[in-house]
Amino acid sequence: MYGRSGHMSRLWRVGLVAGACAGAPSGGGQAAPPDAPPRIGNLTPAVPAEPYGPTEGARERIAAAFDTARATGRKVLLDFGGNWCPDCRILAGLMDDPAVAPWIARHFVVVMVNVERMNANLDFLEQHGLKITAVPTVLVVTAQGKVLNADGLTALGNARAMSSQAVIDLLAQWEART
Repeated sequence: MYGRSGHMSRLWRVGLVAGACAGAPSGGGQAAPPDAPPRIGNLTPAVPAEPYGPTEGARERIAAAFDTARATGRKVLLDFGGNWCPDCRILAGLMDDPAVAPWIARHFVVVMVNVERMNANLDFLEQHGLKITAVPTVLVVTAQGKVLNADGLTALGNARAMSSQAVIDLLAQWEART
């Protein structure tokens, strides 16, 4: 949520306003339905240096995300990773890309959870009987706390070898689950 300087990331800002703006007409040509994932092909996103904020406060950010998800009808996307991890940074850059971020924000409340070297902020996973084995580990969770993708926690662990479209399509599949 917060970068090195303490400023709110663009992805978090987009997520906060998506509930108010979802369904607002956009200018220009014919847009895809809001629930359709963007068609981005092999988009090469900018790769942020430090997409994961401080380890402190993760529990509070996760709780706030669930409050927002309940209020807006979205799901929570928990991205457990570290700034040292190239796949984590690529995934973060893709989710923050202008071609993707609005779709992400309409469907998910995103929390980037810094796990350092897989030794911090693991309590949410442990509470759900899950264990982190690699990063990024991505959970898609209903506002009521049901994990929807326990069968694919590390599916994005090699994000740099996947096409950007494959990543978005996988997120869309998980988002469609109930």
